[in-house]
Amino acid sequence: MPDVIVFDLYGVIARTQSDAAVRAIEDLAGVRGARFWDAYWTCRPDYDAGQESAAYWATVADRLGVAFADVSALIEADLASWTRVDDRMVELVADLAEKGRTLGLLSNIIADLVPRFEALHGDWLGHFAERVYSCRIGVAKPDPRAYAITARRLGADPADVLFFDDSPANVEGARRAGMRAEVFASPEQVRALVGA
Repeated sequence: MPDVIVFDLYGVIARTQSDAAVRAIEDLAGVRGARFWDAYWTCRPDYDAGQESAAYWATVADRLGVAFADVSALIEADLASWTRVDDRMVELVADLAEKGRTLGLLSNIIADLVPRFEALHGDWLGHFAERVYSCRIGVAKPDPRAYAITARRLGADPADVLFFDDSPANVEGARRAGMRAEVFASPEQVRALVGA
């Protein structure tokens, strides 16, 4: 039974962007499909590590060779697209906390999204002993410093941490940092592995 359990947020507890949100963002950008999303994701690491929203969208526009008509609307649509959660995982987090498990959160997340997400979901986020956000520590997964900071804040040796993330690259980064780590598949998988 792991001493400390650390979860990624998006793709594990929180849901990724819906198809409707993706279409809304593309409509505002005036660019559709792989070309837009390649720029969106390629520029994201600096944004996750603390870059300001306007600077991020300027970088995306430069990469695409376009000028966005309404950057404020793009920012708003993007933030709104990252606020949904998986209720089954929220229930699992509460169950683990009730059983006295030490929980941590390690998320690549942009600065403008943190207060919005915490305002919407502060009740269950309170179950985490530490919430480590890339935008606040200046590095994003799979940078090894992100895992080291998380373990240190939880007062744990990395070897005593079990980490779940939906990204194989982030799981491999956690393993290189000395954590036990698994690619997230489902709440049932987590319950089986942690004895919940």
